[in-house]
Amino acid sequence: MVIRFRLPVPDPATGATLSDVVGDLVAATAEEIVVDSRHGRVTVPRSTVVATRVVPPRPSRRGAPHRALSVDDLERVMVGAWPPVERAALGRWLLRAAHGFTSRANSALVVGSPDRPVPEALTAVRQWYASRTLSARLAVPMPMGLDLAADPVAAAAIEAGWEPGDRVTVLTAASRTVVGACPSAPPPEAAARIEVGDRLVDDWLAGLRQHRAAPDGPARAVLTGSPEQRFALVRDGAGAVIAVARLGVSDGWGGIGAMWVAPDHRRQGLGRSMLGELARAATDLGCVSLHLQVEDDNDAAHSLYAQAGFTPHHSYAYLSC
Repeated sequence: MVIRFRLPVPDPATGATLSDVVGDLVAATAEEIVVDSRHGRVTVPRSTVVATRVVPPRPSRRGAPHRALSVDDLERVMVGAWPPVERAALGRWLLRAAHGFTSRANSALVVGSPDRPVPEALTAVRQWYASRTLSARLAVPMPMGLDLAADPVAAAAIEAGWEPGDRVTVLTAASRTVVGACPSAPPPEAAARIEVGDRLVDDWLAGLRQHRAAPDGPARAVLTGSPEQRFALVRDGAGAVIAVARLGVSDGWGGIGAMWVAPDHRRQGLGRSMLGELARAATDLGCVSLHLQVEDDNDAAHSLYAQAGFTPHHSYAYLSC
């Protein structure tokens, strides 16, 4: 984030009364904001803060913006697009909980160092989730094609009895590419209409519940917890909900999630139409890039997203204990 704050005295060289600091947020209290900048840790008194703004991480490699972030930086960006109800830091690892609603919001994100030996970190993760009556789960990001056992944290977890689970691919795309590849409305033969709004309505949630459990409190907290979100909903000619999808905006990126089309309405272009509408919404909200996540064995979804312009960025795997 970037913080603009008042200087205690004007700068003697320029006369400026304001300054900026850019860094990763460490803590924010009623008294101060702490960030890690390139020059070290900086503490800014709240009483001097003029403005704050969340900005995307700096590119770590060459290429288009949606390809230029590192695996760890993109993983941190994605947290805000599907935010947990509760979070805690374990060094640079992030512990996430949402009363059991979705694996992503109820897993420890393994990025960076936990600031302690890995076996101790794994014990701390188990204790944190046990205190919330949740199963302990790790989300371990890695480059595409890397064997799970080649990751040192995953290898230590497997040796300690953690069970490997589903493998997920993270895809990214330029927002304008997806807009150009996807129609603005369902095809006429689908006899359907699409709606996009910024509020979570009961019909949208009912559509989500046709393919996954969604306890009211936790689901609403996660689905409305991003800085901005948009909800796409498709109805058939009789007004019944036949498809839903969500856009979560955080750190200058748009995250597509909760994509679902009723089985008897698939292969009619509804998923592609929702992608197009949410990509347009992301563009309107200033997002140059999009991300989404899909299980490796979901061939139909991989085909849809490839046609819309998404390409693999990295993968991650869950391990449970």
